[in-house]
Amino acid sequence: MTRYLRGIAIIWVALRFGLDELVLTSFRRPWLSTIARILSVGRDLSAPRGQRLRMALEHLGPIFVKFGQVLSTRRDLLPPDVADELARLQDRVPPFDPAVAIATIERAFRKPVDTIFASFDREPIASASIAQVHFATLIDRDGRTRDVAVKVLRPGMLPVIEKDLSLMRMMAGWLERVWVEGRRLKPRDVVGEFDKYLHDELDLVREAANAAQLRRNMAGLNLVLIPEMFWDYCHPEVIVMERMVGVPISRIDRLREAGVDIPQLARDGVTIFFTQVFRDGFFHADMHPGNIQVSIAPGTFGRYVSLDFGIIGTLTEYDKEYLAQNFTAFFRRDYKRVAQLHIESGWVPPDTRVEELEAAVRTVCEPYFDRPLKEISLGLLLMRLFQTSRRFNVEIQPQLVLLQKTLLNIEGLGRQLDPDLDLWNTAKPFLEKWMLEQIGPQKLWKELREQGPRYAKVLPELPHLIHKYLRSERGIMQRDADELMAQLKKTNRLLQSMLYLVLTFILGLLGLVVLDLFVRPSWF
Repeated sequence: MTRYLRGIAIIWVALRFGLDELVLTSFRRPWLSTIARILSVGRDLSAPRGQRLRMALEHLGPIFVKFGQVLSTRRDLLPPDVADELARLQDRVPPFDPAVAIATIERAFRKPVDTIFASFDREPIASASIAQVHFATLIDRDGRTRDVAVKVLRPGMLPVIEKDLSLMRMMAGWLERVWVEGRRLKPRDVVGEFDKYLHDELDLVREAANAAQLRRNMAGLNLVLIPEMFWDYCHPEVIVMERMVGVPISRIDRLREAGVDIPQLARDGVTIFFTQVFRDGFFHADMHPGNIQVSIAPGTFGRYVSLDFGIIGTLTEYDKEYLAQNFTAFFRRDYKRVAQLHIESGWVPPDTRVEELEAAVRTVCEPYFDRPLKEISLGLLLMRLFQTSRRFNVEIQPQLVLLQKTLLNIEGLGRQLDPDLDLWNTAKPFLEKWMLEQIGPQKLWKELREQGPRYAKVLPELPHLIHKYLRSERGIMQRDADELMAQLKKTNRLLQSMLYLVLTFILGLLGLVVLDLFVRPSWF
C-alpha cells in the first residue's frame, strides 16, 4: 500500500510543477502542444522550466536529486537553461535546521558542541541530498585547534529512501515480466546495486573509511587532495574531517585568473579516473562538479580536491582486466578483439558470430575517433551501443552501472574544462602502460614479493606436506584398490554362479542326447 501511495505522490508532484507539460511540449507535434496547453489550465506554470524541474526533484527526495545531479553534467543532452538550473542541485539543496544538526552531533558524541569545538558555524557551508556540512574549529587531544568540516546526516533519510527503493523494485519487477528487454537489462539487479550504494551512503563511518582508503591510494600520484578523517569524531550520523580549501571546479573563469592550466587540469582528471579504476579498482563514483574543487594554494597549486565519498565503486581483478583489454582494443581500433572479449566473457550468447559483432561495433565507434571532446556526444554513442547490444542480446552487468555513471560524469566535466580534449589519446598511453604492468615481468615480481612471506613460511614444511599428501594419496589408492577387489570378488562370484548355471544347462542337454541315442524308450 505504501508503494502505491508513494507512486501517487510522485504523480502529484509531477503535475504540480508541470512536468507533464514539459514532456508534451518537447515533442514536435502540434496536437501534443495543444493537449499540454489544455492540461495547463488552472495551474500556475509561469516559473522557468528548469526551475520547475529542479524544484520537483527536490520535493521528490534524495534519489531524484541524485538523478538530477548526474543529468546536470550532460550539457550536450540538455538545453542550457535546464542544465544551469539542475547544476544548483550539486551543492545548493535546501539545508535543514542547524539546531537539528547540533542535536545530532551532541547525541552522537554525548557532549555539548561547545566542548568539542572551539567554534562551530551554525549556517552550513554546503547542503546536499544526504547530508550538510558545517565549518568548525576542533580542539584535539593536545589542546591544539584544527580547522575542520563537520558532515551531518539529514534526519529521517532511511524511511524516505526505503519508500522510493520499494517503488523502484516493484517497477523493475513489472519491467522484467512484461518487457521483452527486461531479462537482458536486469532492472531488478540494477536497483539492487543502487539500493546497496544508497544504504552505504547513509553510514558516514563507511564514507570516512572510503576517504581514508582513497587518500592512501592517491598519496603518490600528487594530482588530488583528499581530507584526513578524525576518527575520534566519526559516527554513523556525523563525521569530522580536515577542512579543504579550493575553488569549485565549475568556476573556470576564476581558475584561469589564478593561473591554473585548464587543459592540463582536464588531462589530470582523466589520469585520476583511470588510475582509480584500473590500478586500484576503487574509485570515487560521485564526481559531479559539486564534489570537486581545485587548490590554488602555493604548495598544492593546480591539484584536484575531492569531497563526498559516500558512493565508491569497486571492481574485481577480472572486471579490471576485462575492461582494460576492451578499452585498449578499442583505442587501437581492434574491433575483432572487442567482439571476442564480449563472447569470452559470456556477455553475449556463445553462438554469436565474431565477424557480425565486430562489424557492428566498428559501425558505431569508428565515426568518433580523431575528434575532440566537443564533437563527441557520449550520450549518442551510448544510445547507439545500446541499440547494438539489444540486437546481439548483450546482458547488462549491474556491477558496472556505477562505472558507467562515473564515466558520464568525467566526460561532462572534461567537456566543461577543455572541449578540445582528445579523450582517447589521453587515456590510451595510460591503459597500454597498465596492461604491460599486468602481464609483464613487473607484475610477476610484484606477485612474488607479495606472496614471498607466505611461501617462506610454507617452504620448510614442504617435505612433510608432500610426504603427508603422498601417504594420504596412497591410503586413498589402497582404499580404492580394496573396494575394487571386493567389487571384483563380488562380480567373480556372480560370474561363477552364472557359469555354473550355464554348464548345468549344457550338461542336462548332453544327458538328454545320450539317453536319446543309447537308451531310446520302447515307445519311440
